[in-house]
Amino acid sequence: MAYSVLLVEDHAELAATTGEFLELCGYIVDYANDGQTGLNLALENSYDALILDVMLPGMSGYDICRKVRQEAKSDIPILMLTARDQLQDKLEGFDTGADDYLIKPFDFEELNARLNSIIKRHKGDFSSKPLKIHDLELDLKTMTVTRAGKSLKLSPTGLQILKVLMRRSPELVTREEIERELWGDLVPDSDVLRSHLYNLRKVIDKPFDCALLQTVPSLGLKIIPPDNN
Repeated sequence: MAYSVLLVEDHAELAATTGEFLELCGYIVDYANDGQTGLNLALENSYDALILDVMLPGMSGYDICRKVRQEAKSDIPILMLTARDQLQDKLEGFDTGADDYLIKPFDFEELNARLNSIIKRHKGDFSSKPLKIHDLELDLKTMTVTRAGKSLKLSPTGLQILKVLMRRSPELVTREEIERELWGDLVPDSDVLRSHLYNLRKVIDKPFDCALLQTVPSLGLKIIPPDNN
């Protein structure tokens, strides 16, 4: 099956070589060279993934990502391309709803691997019964999350981390196990998982009286009800 992707990149040469490579890998590629056109295409068409450059004329990749997530309510996999390797930039990207990122210049084979990973993860089997721990519930059919009856909005990667932790609860899950579940053998630098965990904790724990996501220093993480702490 050929996956369809939208590439939004204003650097003409990079866009051309990236598009050609992806087509050789079997993807069907649409292209936009500015933010507004990219957003319009993302909202008007059905793609298996979006590849967004951060710095774009008219509208940034962050803005596109935010509008796709918050206004269109779409959980389409999103891969960000950025020339900046600062933690705050990564946090901003993940906070807007990005699933993964690549730092320019990047290796095309890694782009293919990461793109394939987030698409397959998104198309996974969610037919199991809901997972519930204390007042936190994850519906695996709809991939929706609630806590104390309140609907919570997580990025697709945040949902995958939560699913792993809730399925294993009350067991401890190592960071290596989470990374392997998310990215297979192509694990990004440590800031990526840390960023996702930061955003996950901010959504599922910060607004509530008790924390369910527990970090065990040097070992890993677990989600457990308050009476198990």
